[in-house]
Amino acid sequence: MTTSWTVTRVLRDRNAALYLSGVVVSGFGTSSLWLASGVWVKDLTGSNGLAALCLLAMWAPALAGPALGTLADRVRRKPLLITVNLGLAALLPSLFAVDSPDGLWLLFAVLLGYGAAGVVAEAAESALVAAAVDTDLLGAFNGLRTTATEGMKLVAPLTGAGLYAAYGGAAVALLDAVTFVLAAGLCALVHVHEERPERPTDSWQERTGEGVRHLWAHPVLRALVRAGGATMFFAALNGTTTYAVVDALGRSPAYAGVLYAVQGAGSVAVGLVSGAALRRLGERRFAVCGIALTALGVAARAVPSEPVALVCGAAIGLGLPCVLIAAFTAVQRETPSALLGRTAATASTLVFTPNVIGLAVGAGLVELVDHRLLLVLFGLGLLVTATALAQSRAIAPRTAVRSPSDANPA
Repeated sequence: MTTSWTVTRVLRDRNAALYLSGVVVSGFGTSSLWLASGVWVKDLTGSNGLAALCLLAMWAPALAGPALGTLADRVRRKPLLITVNLGLAALLPSLFAVDSPDGLWLLFAVLLGYGAAGVVAEAAESALVAAAVDTDLLGAFNGLRTTATEGMKLVAPLTGAGLYAAYGGAAVALLDAVTFVLAAGLCALVHVHEERPERPTDSWQERTGEGVRHLWAHPVLRALVRAGGATMFFAALNGTTTYAVVDALGRSPAYAGVLYAVQGAGSVAVGLVSGAALRRLGERRFAVCGIALTALGVAARAVPSEPVALVCGAAIGLGLPCVLIAAFTAVQRETPSALLGRTAATASTLVFTPNVIGLAVGAGLVELVDHRLLLVLFGLGLLVTATALAQSRAIAPRTAVRSPSDANPA
């Protein structure tokens, strides 16, 4: 009952409902393009390596998160989000020019721009949500955002694959462009009062450093972000063993799609209960429980049993988002509005960069070491991460100070 009431409260909040609608719409387009771009490159070149570079191109700009996040603190966030969405909508149709391997430079350039725009948009969105949505609803909102994002990952790739098969990659790009136009329109309907940021008097490097210093000087945020980065590292290592797990089950490689779907369903489910769980447990304990559940799911994948593998996938899906929801909700609550864009972008970089490192390291390890031993070791690493976070009991004073206009959007 508590969970359903929390979800209802979020959906009844006009700004929250509009934001979630925008997440669903743009997430559908992004997930469709994510799959189609790799297939597109594979069809044009026959190269698995070049196809994998599509994902890297979209992720690479996250490394510049602290710097890109400063943009979200220099201007009003709502107009910035609308501009970014419309800019991407205008950029994507250029992919109609990609019809041979010689045009792949344009595809990769667009994907890099796509990733950079996504970093800026996430920083601006995190800051704007903190001002436009009731503070008590932030945890539930972030959980539902996870549900919406993961839900789109379950259905959108199939749509993108079907559209690509019928009309080609440019048609998928056009679909994504339309979703960004719709997302910009939904953002324009959000009612929020934003003061124009003061003109900065310090350098770009100093402004970037302020977000980093705030995050690292705050004991609660530092512990959660550090735990989030470690969790994503071990989760990425675990991901590289998926096909070895499938082989041990005696299944074809396509069965990996079933395991991913079960994990995605778990992530959809946890988003629905995260608001109530955060209120009852607090960010730290909620994150600890999620990391511990992920650890058990990862280690148990070493058992060559199909039912166990499915249960483990669901457990990982349920546990993995917890630390992410907890960390980014805490960043929104504990950061002054003027610093929130660059702090959120810095947190995102610190949490998700280990994911890229883990994928690279795991790809080598899985070729050299038995995957069952690796899974047990990865599970132990996650348990150590959960234990370290559980022992970080430092309590920081609340520093997020908002004006009455920020707390009560127009």
